Amino acid sequence: MGGERVETNKINNQLIRILTYLMFMMFAMTTDAVGVIIPEIIKEFNLTHTQASAFHYGPMIAIAASGMFLGFLADRLGRKVTIIIGLSIFSLACGLFVVGNSFSFFLFLLVLSGTAIGIFKTAALALVGDITTSNADHTRTMNLVEGFFGVGAIIGPFIVSYLLANDVSWKYLYIVAGILCIGLCIVAAITQYPTYVRNQQSEQNLKQTLLIAKQPAALGFSALIAFYVITEAAIYVWMPSLLSTYTGSLESLVPWTITLFFTLRALGRFGAVWVLKHISWELAMMLFSAAICLCYVLSMILGLGAAIILLPMSGLFMAMIYPTLNSKGISCFAKDQHGAIAGVILFFTAVAASLGPLLMAIVSDFMGGQAKYGFYVATVFAVLLFVGLAYNWKFKPAQALLLQKQSENN
Repeated sequence: MGGERVETNKINNQLIRILTYLMFMMFAMTTDAVGVIIPEIIKEFNLTHTQASAFHYGPMIAIAASGMFLGFLADRLGRKVTIIIGLSIFSLACGLFVVGNSFSFFLFLLVLSGTAIGIFKTAALALVGDITTSNADHTRTMNLVEGFFGVGAIIGPFIVSYLLANDVSWKYLYIVAGILCIGLCIVAAITQYPTYVRNQQSEQNLKQTLLIAKQPAALGFSALIAFYVITEAAIYVWMPSLLSTYTGSLESLVPWTITLFFTLRALGRFGAVWVLKHISWELAMMLFSAAICLCYVLSMILGLGAAIILLPMSGLFMAMIYPTLNSKGISCFAKDQHGAIAGVILFFTAVAASLGPLLMAIVSDFMGGQAKYGFYVATVFAVLLFVGLAYNWKFKPAQALLLQKQSENN
């Protein structure tokens, strides 16, 4: 099985799945709450949009670097050890939020937490390959994992909104996340993971990661993921700013648009498990990307009155795209390379998640601080995503490789 063997019973397998789901939920509470936090730090520290966006792109760059340069640790040290290391660093970074009160210090802690996320997330993604039995099972499990991520993305902004409504600092969100992380770290330490045996004939180092990054399958899936991530990040980072000037009949809906988006995205990811049982993943991805593209284009043409409905609604169509692309990209490689390829994909994910909103912020500031101009940029990437997934549906370039690796890994 590509340098690994699994010796675990079904009950323990389920416990590992639950721990993986909860890890993703926990860190999503912090990463996807940034759209609610940014307007507060702009007022608190008197920042421009570009400066404030460092709260998003800072940790994203750290996640990218950690995924690319440390992703191989999951293949070298094993999944369990790597997960515990990452969770420990993350809990430390969250706990330190109580001792500072400056923008630069908070940004440092976010970069540290991003580094930790890159470590334990690549290991968790590699672990999914250890506990699944086929490409289809891997894809369904990845959608469930990202479904719990979606739940965390609802909880995080809700906690921040509740804290702010009660005149409590947003930074206590990180204290809550840190406490949860300590609990997960303890449970992970006492849980029996599938036995991991290194493939002595395969290198697990940065050189191997860079070689994997050059392969067409890695580049192709990573490019599609980058297009998607920029399209998605536009919503949770800048939609609150875009809709802040809306004064129409649906004005009371504005504070809930982020929550609505994340709720629909979470529901869609759980629903994706059903969708993937009935139609091919290539067709489903093409249709959903077309719906996303339409939401963006109509929002830009019809204005804020349409955007307040269509942009949150796009979360339902976005739901299955990232976990499915991530799953198929990882499944194109042998299991003893899953940590490395997960790191490569995470690198492109985080770079897109950081540079996309930053580019939007720069364009918005250049045009007088109007967020709608940044969303024109995001609309271009929504179109590119649809074009790429339409090509994937028509020509199925990864099909043969996926079948080959499934045969080898089994």
